[in-house]
Amino acid sequence: MATQMREPVMPSDVEISQAQTSLKLLRQDKSKSHVVMASPSGLKVPITESVFNLLLHILTEMSRGNAVHVIPINAELTTQEAADLLNVSRPYLVRLLDDRKIPFHMVGTHRRILFKDLMQYRQEMKRAQFKALEEITAADDELGVD
Repeated sequence: MATQMREPVMPSDVEISQAQTSLKLLRQDKSKSHVVMASPSGLKVPITESVFNLLLHILTEMSRGNAVHVIPINAELTTQEAADLLNVSRPYLVRLLDDRKIPFHMVGTHRRILFKDLMQYRQEMKRAQFKALEEITAADDELGVD
């Protein structure tokens, strides 16, 4: 069963301002441990350092006015969701799946892609692009191209 992805959270102007203020205050805090989150009612809940760092990342993006979307690593994506995350067309993504470039499984007649497999493919493509760029730069250096 595909995990329903909620729409990204697009911050309002008020939320951008609040995120900027919160981020500034948290960055000024020099304490070594951040393990408590408080609710509006005053309930204090311990959080791990990794959760705190994730919250900082979310605040950073929101303070820049960027939409934020949290996806579990084991989420199953539809082909359209996966294409949207790669910023490619759905037909192009389907060709990648048919060419076995990205693992997928079938749920009835529908393809499902694990988020972690999609991110692994994206990382491999970025590495390949970086390697190609290094090779072009090295060839330019050999030829004395500026």
